Amino acid sequence: MTGAEVLDVGRDAIWLTLQLCAPVLIVGLVVGVAIGLFQALTQIQEATLVYAPKIVAIFISLLIFLPLMGSLMSGFMRQIAARIAGM
Repeated sequence: MTGAEVLDVGRDAIWLTLQLCAPVLIVGLVVGVAIGLFQALTQIQEATLVYAPKIVAIFISLLIFLPLMGSLMSGFMRQIAARIAGM
């Protein structure tokens, strides 16, 4: 493999990582901001209030996005296997 091919595989791997993490992180961000806004509006300053809804929301988002994540990973594996076979 040349240096350009190695960089191409690395770039694809980083892009795949971002695609896999983004949906779950965005859900966690939205839930965290919503709970923070709720705490600011009601003046409830309980630090543990954030954890339970965030955990539930992230778990549900993982259940929803898991098929997408699996197809992205299998597509990347097929691409890597094709590159290995093409050597």
